[in-house]
Amino acid sequence: MIEADTIRGRWLAVCGHLGERGRRLFAAAEVRAAGYGGLAVVSEVTGLARSTIGRGLKDLDGPALPAGTERRAGSGRRPLTAKDPTLLEDLRCLAEPATMGDPMRPLMWVSKSWEKLAAALRTMDHQVSANTVGKLLLQLGFTRHVNRKTKSGADHPDRDGQFEHINARTTALQAAGQPVISVDTKKKELIGEYKNGGSDYRPEGCSDEVKDHDFPDQELGKAVPYGIYDVQANAGWVNVGIDHDTAEFAVNSIRCWYDKMGRDRYPKANHLMITADGGGSNGSRVRLWKVELQKLAEETGLTIEVCHYPPGTSKWNKIEHRLFCHITQNWRGKPLVSRQVVVDLIAATTTKTGLKVRCELDTNTYAKGIKVTDADMASLNIQFNAYHPDWNYTIIPRGSG
Repeated sequence: MIEADTIRGRWLAVCGHLGERGRRLFAAAEVRAAGYGGLAVVSEVTGLARSTIGRGLKDLDGPALPAGTERRAGSGRRPLTAKDPTLLEDLRCLAEPATMGDPMRPLMWVSKSWEKLAAALRTMDHQVSANTVGKLLLQLGFTRHVNRKTKSGADHPDRDGQFEHINARTTALQAAGQPVISVDTKKKELIGEYKNGGSDYRPEGCSDEVKDHDFPDQELGKAVPYGIYDVQANAGWVNVGIDHDTAEFAVNSIRCWYDKMGRDRYPKANHLMITADGGGSNGSRVRLWKVELQKLAEETGLTIEVCHYPPGTSKWNKIEHRLFCHITQNWRGKPLVSRQVVVDLIAATTTKTGLKVRCELDTNTYAKGIKVTDADMASLNIQFNAYHPDWNYTIIPRGSG
């Protein structure tokens, strides 16, 4: 049996000290020692082409070269740029009009393909292939790049202060046995035989076949998962809507959580704290969100305290990294062929830390564009916090103070 790891260890120990011929001879010697099947293994371990190792086998049987010599006299192909001295400069001229980024930086990248650049060079009487163009671009300092998410918006000056406020209120309410929940809408998902990101282990040839386009199915539509994460209990509730993501839908999702899970878990609760993003259906500026929370406070008798995360900080919302990320991992590579499949996959989400999730389908319809008047806002029993009242406020059942 060929010990690939043993060969790899020897190769890593000496390859940095060997020249071109030495590496070729080392690989050839390992092939001879390994016997049948050794060529494939050594080629994979060393990264040398089989043809290169074949030349090494011939070199083993041939005469030794003079000391300090890597190649026989006259061997090796002359660089293309030596035979065609204007090639590099012509390629640079072709690439520069398509160059993106700061031209003062040494590393640049182009939007033209190797094939197109090679074709353009051939019209200029240069005999060059697309692969050679790729190598010459590296020599010129050009590389291909992809977009990277590294730029963030300007930090709000009170960002840390709001984080400290949320942490202080969360700690105090949990110590008093009051529920604290983190809420948000997860990304809407197409229902049907559509490609879903990620992969999973399957027997060979058992991949799910899905549609080659992502046009929404008019009958099945989309799933709108709205999540509630109970911070203290490490438990989640997801309300899967089939209509619009509105403030009415968001508050009804919280209502469902309280009726199905929260009331039993916190039987003595008289206060509910909600942490939410600053935008979306539960945004800090959404009037309907506050009106619907007032209705919820009236129904449950709970004083509802809301703290919004500052702009650009939604990734710190606990529901994102304690619930939604695990749901996404759980259904990776599985087409969401029906609403029930979405519900089942969400409900099956668990973690080693004990996360449990309940999920139900919400078949209600929610109207868009509901207008909330100034009179409606004036009727709210709402108290704004002295610290950032736009982010922090408390809604109290009418008649309670």
